[in-house]
Amino acid sequence: MSLTQEIANLGPWFHNLHLPDGTQTAPNHTLGDFPAFKWQQIESYLPKDLSGWRVLDVGCNAGFYTMELARRGASVLGIDVDPHYLRQAQWVARQFGLEDQVEFRQMQVYDVAHLQEKFDLIWYMGVLYHLRYPLLSLDILSQKMTRLMVFQTLTMPGEDVTPLPEDIDFHGRDIMLENGYPKMAFIEHKLAGDVTNWWAPNHACIEAMLRSCGLKVTQKPGHEVYLCEPDAHSQSSHFGWNNSELLSATGQAWQEAVSAKVGDKNRTLTQ
Repeated sequence: MSLTQEIANLGPWFHNLHLPDGTQTAPNHTLGDFPAFKWQQIESYLPKDLSGWRVLDVGCNAGFYTMELARRGASVLGIDVDPHYLRQAQWVARQFGLEDQVEFRQMQVYDVAHLQEKFDLIWYMGVLYHLRYPLLSLDILSQKMTRLMVFQTLTMPGEDVTPLPEDIDFHGRDIMLENGYPKMAFIEHKLAGDVTNWWAPNHACIEAMLRSCGLKVTQKPGHEVYLCEPDAHSQSSHFGWNNSELLSATGQAWQEAVSAKVGDKNRTLTQ
């Protein structure tokens, strides 16, 4: 069977991969050479040598980013919920001869909470806005990342950021109507014909959510793309106040962790 026929049999393709012989998997993609043009925005911000790095590619699709990171020497775990894309990714890995550096599993992002390992780099592009529970995914991934996260999501228009007070008066909620206040638009029906597009956060919301998960944005290489690192000085409540909620949401024992949450809540409400 010819390479072209194998590609056709594995279609349709959302990732246009340039295979070693120059053949492309989706040369007529409606978005152009996707996701190569996204990669070109980001690649110079990453180490050229990723040898020794363990990488998690969340929503790996047909494995474009997995292959690029593996070609730099990383060991990559690619996860996706769609077995169709995972079959494509496994086939692509064979074309590049990278089978020993990559692994693919059918997993939800929430399942990452139960992995025993941590990752130097988490690649988290094009997934959050497809989730019913987006902040939960960031909470989980932030605990599994040791060096770097590359994050991208669909957004609301605008780059405004409103300075946030430490506390908002109960009757001072008008600040939430400002363009630069952190907010997400909920998509009840469809966006671009896709029923899995649920959320569109604004720029301020993205940065606020990342901070709330103990991360800091260090670079913004392209539109809707954020490079994040763990923030050692973060005052995030993620590891304290809401830890019991995270444990419960991911099917883990939460009863012991809730004692601090309940105690702090009761003191706050009576002061």
